[in-house]
Amino acid sequence: MAKREGIVVGLDIGTTKICCIVGEATENGLDVIGIGTAPSKGLKKGVVINIEATVSAIRRAVEEAELMAGVDIGQVYAGISGGHIKGFNSHGTVAVKDGEVTESDIARVIESAKAVAIPLDREIIHVLPQEFVVDDQDGIKEPLGMSGVRLEARVHIVSGAVTSAQNIIKCANKTGLNVSDIVLQQLASSHAVLNEDEKDLGVGLVDIGGGTTDLAIWSGGSIVHTSVLPIGGNHVTNDIAVGLRTPTDEAENIKQKHGVALASMVHKDDAIEVASVGGRKNRQLSKQILAEIIEPRIEEIFTLVKKEIHKTGHEELLASGVVVTGGSAIMPGVLELAEDVLGLPIRLGQPQGVGGLADVVRSPMYATAVGLVLFGARNIDASNLRMPGENVYSKVRTRMREWFSDMF
Repeated sequence: MAKREGIVVGLDIGTTKICCIVGEATENGLDVIGIGTAPSKGLKKGVVINIEATVSAIRRAVEEAELMAGVDIGQVYAGISGGHIKGFNSHGTVAVKDGEVTESDIARVIESAKAVAIPLDREIIHVLPQEFVVDDQDGIKEPLGMSGVRLEARVHIVSGAVTSAQNIIKCANKTGLNVSDIVLQQLASSHAVLNEDEKDLGVGLVDIGGGTTDLAIWSGGSIVHTSVLPIGGNHVTNDIAVGLRTPTDEAENIKQKHGVALASMVHKDDAIEVASVGGRKNRQLSKQILAEIIEPRIEEIFTLVKKEIHKTGHEELLASGVVVTGGSAIMPGVLELAEDVLGLPIRLGQPQGVGGLADVVRSPMYATAVGLVLFGARNIDASNLRMPGENVYSKVRTRMREWFSDMF
């Protein structure tokens, strides 16, 4: 297989699965040409805890994607999540040197905004510009070329544990891959499932993964808050395994085939077959019992999301409501329960904005991987696919290479 121009690869290293998606930039946009998935056994709550198991899963997913796409994969955009992720807003101000804002001025004001005290074991992953202020004129998205004497920047900074990012890079490199950039998972998912109107009006993104639930709040076209809750679909699986006294793998199958998040949606006479542990005979149980196990945990997830939104004081910003995505969002009853708990309009977030195998990836479980490809496509050609704050992202890539060199 040969390498082709315009190929962008997203690698979603999740707690439940590793997903690799290959995109190809065309005249009409971005086409998905390859998909590979493998069960993930080396992560816990979004963080690598077993290097070899993670490397093995990445290799299987990448090989499957390479075979489908007919290309060799060398560079990937990798997602990062976990309880170590922290997001906060910052502000910077500089004087405009020549009376007209230049790229140098923009770089300086962003450097000023990110000049905050961060512990030595943490590193800035993203500096996401929210808006610029030239003199007293606010709400500016692109200040380049504007006249003024003072330039201010409001940004959202995402930081994470250095070791967690290094372990992701190490796992990718052990499979022969180079990491072009590490991207916050809910930022990637936002690119895939949110539209521009929602981002402008204000919207919350809730990405329910296997080990974590990721939250991002958008307003005015920019991210204003990010957080990671250490609870996800695997907690539902564990509840089922304990409640029904069945092996964990069987509990996961039951959740996917028969899981319902609202007990009121299930008829009391519906039954399912449940495998027992220790070679005992299979049992017939009411499907309503299963729903009564699942409902409290899903309700807990959205209750924590509601508390997080309330804590940030951003309830009034969510004019477009909340978009729920991630593999666990597929379960019947999840959206209805989310609407009951959050008291906001809810919709299911499915990847959009891609062609090719679009029908195959049009599922919430592929939101992060598709988003990583879309994120990468905005960076492969600076002249044609320019992204706001692009100079910041190039610095992030440089930093990632420095991290990698420090490991040896």
